[in-house]
Amino acid sequence: MTAKAICCCNACSIEVEGEPVLNAICHCANCKRRTGSAFGWSVYVADSQVVRRDGEFRVYDIAGASPQRRWFCAACGSTLFWKTSWRPDQAGIAGGCFVGDKLPQPSVTVSNDGRCDWLGLPMQWRTSL
Repeated sequence: MTAKAICCCNACSIEVEGEPVLNAICHCANCKRRTGSAFGWSVYVADSQVVRRDGEFRVYDIAGASPQRRWFCAACGSTLFWKTSWRPDQAGIAGGCFVGDKLPQPSVTVSNDGRCDWLGLPMQWRTSL
């Protein structure tokens, strides 16, 4: 599988080959703030699966107990992908930025203590890593 994720204005993209290592919904405050939504959809691939990056990106570094580096579009500000200290050989990509229907359904939710009470997800997803 080859899949492409793009920002809101189509100026930046990232292309990957192969199946995701992890395809998850996350309810942590960090993901909620990154997306401005009730959760974040995070698709992780091995660094070797990233075959192309295009556009002008800016970088935002998050320091602290779980450092993270985010790449976002310089024009529209969409966060497209990131690297975390807890998955050093993988890139996390915003699931909602992928073009088309190439991704499988997420298989797990994490940080469920932060899940909005009104959010319904299938029972088999309500697990932790």
